[in-house]
Amino acid sequence: MTAPIFVFAYLAIALYIGIFAFRRSRGQAEDYFLAGRAIGPWVFVLSLFGTHMTAFAILGSSGHAFNFGIVTFGLMASSSALIVPLCLLFLGTRLWAVGKKFGHITPVQIFRDRWECGHIGTVIFFLQAALLVPYIIIGVMGGGTTLAVISGGAIPFWAGGLLVAVVVMSYVFFGGMRGTAWVNTFQTVLFLSFGLVAVLIISNGMGGFANVAEKLLADPRTSPLLSREKFSPLAFLGYTFNPLSAIAFPHIAIFCMTAKHMRQFKKTVIFYPLCILLIWLPCVCLGVFANQATEVPAIAAKLAEKAATMRPVVADDVMLRLLAHYAPEWLAGLLGAGIMAAVMASDSQILALSTMFTEDVFAFYGAREKFGEKAQVATGRLFIVIVTAFAYFTALNAKASIFDLAVQFSFAGFSAMLPLYIAALFWKGSTKWGALAGTLWTSSCTIALFFTPRGFTIAGLSPVAPMTIGAALLIWLVSIATPKPSQQTVDRYFSV
Repeated sequence: MTAPIFVFAYLAIALYIGIFAFRRSRGQAEDYFLAGRAIGPWVFVLSLFGTHMTAFAILGSSGHAFNFGIVTFGLMASSSALIVPLCLLFLGTRLWAVGKKFGHITPVQIFRDRWECGHIGTVIFFLQAALLVPYIIIGVMGGGTTLAVISGGAIPFWAGGLLVAVVVMSYVFFGGMRGTAWVNTFQTVLFLSFGLVAVLIISNGMGGFANVAEKLLADPRTSPLLSREKFSPLAFLGYTFNPLSAIAFPHIAIFCMTAKHMRQFKKTVIFYPLCILLIWLPCVCLGVFANQATEVPAIAAKLAEKAATMRPVVADDVMLRLLAHYAPEWLAGLLGAGIMAAVMASDSQILALSTMFTEDVFAFYGAREKFGEKAQVATGRLFIVIVTAFAYFTALNAKASIFDLAVQFSFAGFSAMLPLYIAALFWKGSTKWGALAGTLWTSSCTIALFFTPRGFTIAGLSPVAPMTIGAALLIWLVSIATPKPSQQTVDRYFSV
């Protein structure tokens, strides 16, 4: 039980950071939800990256690579390294400027003000909330899986998930955006240090990096894992739409408004691709290497199941199994803490949902004027408890893998919402009716995905591609045919 001690120590530090941030709080809504728009440059860079890289990047990528091979890196990481920094540069800076000038805290506030709409903004809020919940669920799943594996089963999945949910809920509850940003900075430093060490330790335990790669290449059952042949060119192209979701995630969009200066985005654009390389490449490599780890009983069982069914298996725990088998227990604990640092990034999503609810529903419909700003913060904290509890109990019964859950129900939907942001921030001719059309399209497609677990394709493209293209076309066509906002509103927004 040495390994879990390191993880418990990490959780205690994260909790302390959140409570310390609480002591710096002034009790005002903008301070709690946006840290007073005063996040410094390095905290901004590291926390923004940590907010984006969750259990999906650590456990989900290795599980997907176990089934499909090195192509996992190309599907998500390589395209993300180019697309995400560009989105932050062009859209993130615009969100920052508009939010700072008009005092907006959430994307829906921008949409309502820009398009002179009310209830349509509420529809957008409910879609964003529905798409974000699966991402919170995978954080709880990742935490439960991590503690269950590194403890050798002594800590069951339900208990590990509960512990992570309570710790995350606590420091978000007390610390708000400031506590979340500080914890995410600490987490990012920790899990960026994890990858290289894990690859070296595990590959040495398996006979050396070159030896494992040669075995994979020589074995006809595993050699396809070192190529792209499991994905057609069109399917591969479809996946490049997924990184478009980054800036449309409300927790990313909201975090963009916390920067103290716009120049802080420059560091983010420079360091983001390097950070993606440092975290994704080791995780994908270890997922592929696991196909040669036949001496690890749990992995051998997955390999047998995969061979018997000729279908992918849920393999979110393969990297943890490798770590528990090949690393000394104390080192497995340290590296396990690094993994836990990544899977706990659901903190920012929980805070984002709370921020959206209190600003876009509670305040918008008059409750803040009636009950006061302190009541708004208290309501936000209560919402944090409710969302965390819902995510925990849903995670206990989740059947999909972390990778599939994120890609199918979060990335696809938020990528399809990107045209909404572009229309609001860059197109004078966009209208609230165009926004509503795009929102209803995305909602309908997401529901269709829910009832078709294997998804659907158009001309060989994965769902995210037709969803995004369809949303953009609808926003454009409906906006052309419907009345525009007042010229005064348009002039206000395009003078920023």
